[in-house]
Amino acid sequence: MTYGGSAGQALDPTPARDRAAIHGALDMLEAEGFTAGQAGLQQAYVTARGMAEAGEVTRVILATDGDFNVGLFDPERLKEFIERQAAAGAYLSVLGFGRGNLDDATMQALAQNGNGIAAYVDTLGEARKVLVDQLSGALFPIADDVKIQVEFNHARISEYRLIGYETRALRREDFNNDAVDAGEIGAGHSVTAIYEVTPVGSPARLTDPLRYQADQVASASDELGFLRLRYKAPGATTSRLIEQPITSDLAPSPEAGFAAAIAGFGQLLRGSNHLGEWSWDDAIALANANRGDDLYGYRAEAVQLMRLAQGLDEQR
Repeated sequence: MTYGGSAGQALDPTPARDRAAIHGALDMLEAEGFTAGQAGLQQAYVTARGMAEAGEVTRVILATDGDFNVGLFDPERLKEFIERQAAAGAYLSVLGFGRGNLDDATMQALAQNGNGIAAYVDTLGEARKVLVDQLSGALFPIADDVKIQVEFNHARISEYRLIGYETRALRREDFNNDAVDAGEIGAGHSVTAIYEVTPVGSPARLTDPLRYQADQVASASDELGFLRLRYKAPGATTSRLIEQPITSDLAPSPEAGFAAAIAGFGQLLRGSNHLGEWSWDDAIALANANRGDDLYGYRAEAVQLMRLAQGLDEQR
């Protein structure tokens, strides 16, 4: 589907193995006119529903700079439109292109409410990462409406904060409400929730103890907290619950260490007030120590981005 000037169909539904027909249709495309994103999406959803068969995944992939300027382009109304399509079983993933005019807020809103992912493609290498190396995760969901809830043992942990997930935060009562939408996980993908915690007795504590907090967990317990996770099988309406105590004897892993390095990198970029003595060198050292099996060099690329950001920050 195209949506430059007006929406139209550039190619009838075609198997991916028919490369000549697909390349021919792509070669005929030209940029023109306004950006009728809603009209293009409407036609794409209609076509996708017509192609769908029992047991198959229905997904629309939107390539855009996020700058819709004809038809329905208000982010909130777009979210409602996409949510209705997702409820009917059609997923949406968004690929962002362009520089200077990229509307990231619109991209994220569309992807989150369409039960899909958003990715920014600025190089051929990034395109290969999203559309080849990680394609199965972008196309095939294995869990819908995934919700994570962590309760910390106040006898061991005095304070904590969740890093990131600002656009995914849910109210506590929504955890058990299967009508509340949450995130999806694709095949081969994983989701990491990172908390910064302050142990009881640590001089790093920023808050005063609560006067009326009930002591419900014995201080001798080796539990640092308790994890609850809910998810739905694709197409299901009722969630399943997984519960697991979080103990201090969990073995560290390169994946967790590298994720912590990336989280710290993000905090440095944002100029967080919670950094303490954490520095660019700390983020780079932690990332290098936990690169593990870096088959495609993505983690090495992340380290190079950290070094670049450090150099730019030192020039200011």
